[in-house]
Amino acid sequence: MITSAARGIDPFVPRRAQIAPDVGAISDLAAGCLVMELETWPKPGLVSHVDNGSHDDMDAGTFRRSAAAIKRYFEHLADAGALGCGLGRLRIIGLEAERAMLAATSGVNTHRGAIFGLGLLCAAAGARAGGWIDPALPLGDVVARLWGASILDGPVLLHSHGSAARRRFHAGGARLEAAKGFPSVYRTGLPALRRAASAVPGDAEAARVETCFALIAAVEDTNLLHRGGLDGLCFARGEARRFIEAGGVRAAGWRARAQSIHESFVARRLSPGGSADLLAMTLFVAAREAPGR
Repeated sequence: MITSAARGIDPFVPRRAQIAPDVGAISDLAAGCLVMELETWPKPGLVSHVDNGSHDDMDAGTFRRSAAAIKRYFEHLADAGALGCGLGRLRIIGLEAERAMLAATSGVNTHRGAIFGLGLLCAAAGARAGGWIDPALPLGDVVARLWGASILDGPVLLHSHGSAARRRFHAGGARLEAAKGFPSVYRTGLPALRRAASAVPGDAEAARVETCFALIAAVEDTNLLHRGGLDGLCFARGEARRFIEAGGVRAAGWRARAQSIHESFVARRLSPGGSADLLAMTLFVAAREAPGR
């Protein structure tokens, strides 16, 4: 017999809540956060509703089709979390989501990283709402506690760009970020989002831009390593850091400066896709962990 502890579930929490969580609301929010990330501009090198950034093979329509195609799988992941499933089941759902994404985009990888990171957060939201773990625990901690060890022990995608960059540059990558409970979201993304929201009330897009720049400045983004090597990563982090240090979205003329940085990324074909995924995840966590949720 497999015990709840062996499956990675906290044995000191009652097995299920009396009322099943609204997994549809979780998946609606997750897909909505992907659209909010898309509709944020200027984001250095990234696809938005304004332009294609450093990408020739995808545009805003590609991302919208992808987000719509994978929404149902976020619901399946939330439901699996609510049922106390282990990482093996979550992986199967994630692979199904990837197939749906590729079918919707004619083979273009738009959201593989988001399926992984945001999908785990959906499962964590389901597990927390379903009574498997302390409901006051942050979602990142839920991921680390329930599935962290399995994430590190799981199979590696040998032919992905991120895996190649991790091996070449000894970077941590998305798996280590997830296993540790998404520290970039909690230590960088959320503080930046809250500071900017307070500084520029009523301008949600500006707060998202600030958060994106803060993440680029701090994260060892394997997408940047793949496209630009260490020089590209250092350039991107330096430009983002200088934007933040100059006042970010609180400074006059910030949008023109952000656009100029965006254009410099495009000229170098740099695209911080990992930071884009973390932006969507930050928005999700901010909404799910808001007071009263």
